[in-house]
Amino acid sequence: MRIELLNGKDIENRIRTVATAGKLSRTKGNVFDVLDSCNDYEKNLKLINRIISMGHKTIVEHDYFVFALCDVSLAVEQTIIGYRLTSFTIKSGREVDFGSVGYYVPNFRNPDGTIKKNNKELQKKYCKHMDFLSKEYAKLVDLGVKEEDARFVLSYSYHTNIVMGLDARELEKMVKDFLYGKKSNISEIKELGEQLFAIIKEYVPYLVPQIEAEKNHSCDEWKDYYISKSIKIYEKPQLAHYTDNVDETILRSALKYRNQCSEEELVSIEEELNQKNPNWKEDVFHKILYSSEQRELEQVQFGFEIPISLIILKHLTRHRTHSLLVPDFVPLWNLENYQTPPSIKRLGEKQYHKVFQKNLKVFEEFQKENIMEEDLIYFYLCGQFVNVTTTMNGRTLAWISRMRCCTKAHWEIRSIARELVKQVGKIAPLYGKMLGSTCEVFHTCPEGKESCGKVNER
Repeated sequence: MRIELLNGKDIENRIRTVATAGKLSRTKGNVFDVLDSCNDYEKNLKLINRIISMGHKTIVEHDYFVFALCDVSLAVEQTIIGYRLTSFTIKSGREVDFGSVGYYVPNFRNPDGTIKKNNKELQKKYCKHMDFLSKEYAKLVDLGVKEEDARFVLSYSYHTNIVMGLDARELEKMVKDFLYGKKSNISEIKELGEQLFAIIKEYVPYLVPQIEAEKNHSCDEWKDYYISKSIKIYEKPQLAHYTDNVDETILRSALKYRNQCSEEELVSIEEELNQKNPNWKEDVFHKILYSSEQRELEQVQFGFEIPISLIILKHLTRHRTHSLLVPDFVPLWNLENYQTPPSIKRLGEKQYHKVFQKNLKVFEEFQKENIMEEDLIYFYLCGQFVNVTTTMNGRTLAWISRMRCCTKAHWEIRSIARELVKQVGKIAPLYGKMLGSTCEVFHTCPEGKESCGKVNER
């Protein structure tokens, strides 16, 4: 693992910007007068420390950083993209050969956190298994399976590379979680937190006391609430709950927005519209569709239960404006729950199942060694199935459907998106017409020469 700060090293100018934000609300003059007064680095730093110690942390949101994360595992990738105020660009696993990218090797620990006496022997056995998975990935590719499906046999230990951007407030939260929260029990995440903290000490000194103050805070304990002894994967994506009368709620929101009227006044407005234009409801939805704001769609909510493979989970997590609940890596999941891509069913299903059976066997052998559970999460394979739940508003669902119903999206996330669209369309037919890929809804495609061509069929 190698972490490097790409921008944000101009510490004096950054501190000056944050200090200006801190002084602005209580200092005479305009913003440039305040900026001109913030020329003393030590005074600026002292001011920032005083303001944020009082809990006024919005000023540090003006301090922004971009990091390069080299050779971190897929487990780290999934963890960090869960921070919704952070921006990421991640190496694609769909068209890149991941068979020789390397993988993370943990120190295997006892439940109390001490390294096991036979750690070296366990690491050797672990590496042999990871090399086996890499070879099986290559075999599937040789059989004609695309990389995007062959990667389902890769472990969550395999390396990826990321460019990550975030402001100082989100950076503080992330590092606190990695150093002292429940995620700190995963050694690789703890190491990432330590490297980020070392950079903070050099370039973001005002965060140091904020982070160190978290040392004595205990992690949340939920052990008494893990009741289920076995995990049954949902049969398919399911609409679990939703706003009553979705279409009517959106229509009424649109009228209220523009007429500043009460619920009672809406009745007469709707009657007048019915007399003027019997198709006014369809017309309103058409106008919302081409609106840049679409705030009316945010007035309705949908809750979903979704079965999804680990490797495709990030496609859902990356949509940051929905409230996604992803199970923690521990307690350990049932490794017998996994997804089989259609292409593998055609070309190498028997071999594929043998890989998962072998992985389960090796995992159980490691379990018998009484190893700390957090060190065993790297036996999750990318095809591992997991149940997630989420709630999103109508605008977010529309956006997700644009991206994920597209024929160029991975088949699994496309299948999930289309099922969600289908179920929502049944309870909200007018709103449902707004859902789907760009070519289906707008009859255009932003992909240009890389378009699948479906838009030309319309």
